[in-house]
Amino acid sequence: MRNDILVSYDVNAEDKAGERRLRRVAKVCKDYGQRVQYSVFECSVNEMDLERLRAKLTKIIKPEEDSLRIYHLRGLRDDYIEAYGRDRYVDFQDEVLVV
Repeated sequence: MRNDILVSYDVNAEDKAGERRLRRVAKVCKDYGQRVQYSVFECSVNEMDLERLRAKLTKIIKPEEDSLRIYHLRGLRDDYIEAYGRDRYVDFQDEVLVV
């Protein structure tokens, strides 16, 4: 069973170490979902993927300086998201037509 989650982070990038953490967090999130805002990713994961994602991210961040939030979304995407402006979301669970 897949779960839709929203991952949001704020990494203190005032120094080189923070900039590295910021890039590493984004890279991990890209492996599990798609960026919808600068520091926000929508992901569709199974329980094992969620555990892996959580473990990877919590190893990267510095809790005393950074913030990481994982929101568990319920129902169909169209039921819990209102998007205005550009919405580049791609449903990878749906059929994809390559032309």
